[in-house]
Amino acid sequence: MKLIIIDDEPLARSIVKEYLLAYPDIELVQECGDGFEGVKAIQQHQPDLVILDIQMPKINGFEMLELIENPPAVIFATAFEEFAIKAFEAHAIDYLLKPFSKERFMKAMDKWRSTEKQVQQNRTSELLDTVATTPQQQNRIVLKDNGKIKIIPTAQVQYFEEADDYVKIHTPEAVFLKNKTMQFFEQKMDPALFIRIHRSYLVNVHLISRIDPYEKEGHLAILSIGVRLPVSKSGYTRLKAALGI
Repeated sequence: MKLIIIDDEPLARSIVKEYLLAYPDIELVQECGDGFEGVKAIQQHQPDLVILDIQMPKINGFEMLELIENPPAVIFATAFEEFAIKAFEAHAIDYLLKPFSKERFMKAMDKWRSTEKQVQQNRTSELLDTVATTPQQQNRIVLKDNGKIKIIPTAQVQYFEEADDYVKIHTPEAVFLKNKTMQFFEQKMDPALFIRIHRSYLVNVHLISRIDPYEKEGHLAILSIGVRLPVSKSGYTRLKAALGI
């Protein structure tokens, strides 16, 4: 069994390594000091388990997991964010509050061993969807662009566009792709800033300069950047409520 430790604190990594001595059937294939290293290590080694810190420089643990197509099983080890407690209790295989004892670590490992692989993956996916809606995760989007990790402040996003299994993220710099659903972004984004105007579009309301009638009962949102986007009937209702018209 292969394991990776991802934590920016050398002492925290050394404690986990010490506890792992009790598991001769588990090979520590790599330890990483940040999420950038973690993404590469997981892609390279395809581990069975990751011991993952949340608060790290560059990108946090949740953002790192979003960049991995099929995330491995994860046990979170963190000094802790209050907002995540309920999410962890509902969806994580287990989580360790620093500092944790060897007995608590072993309990988490036992829980991991007794959980089926498909259940592990489902729980990680559910956890990411849950924490995405927290304020700490709303202010930026982390994605991979041509093999490089890109961080986009949400204030720079003009609109989101559905594109099969991906979502196009339109910014002044470029259009980026992320392997998520429109529903994910609708839940993640601040509803005061982004409105779902159509099944395929989620728009930054600050960029809407006017709303024009279009065909029968349809409408078009005219953005200040020159883009014209269709507005569905339900989207028009949401827009009117958001804009107070």
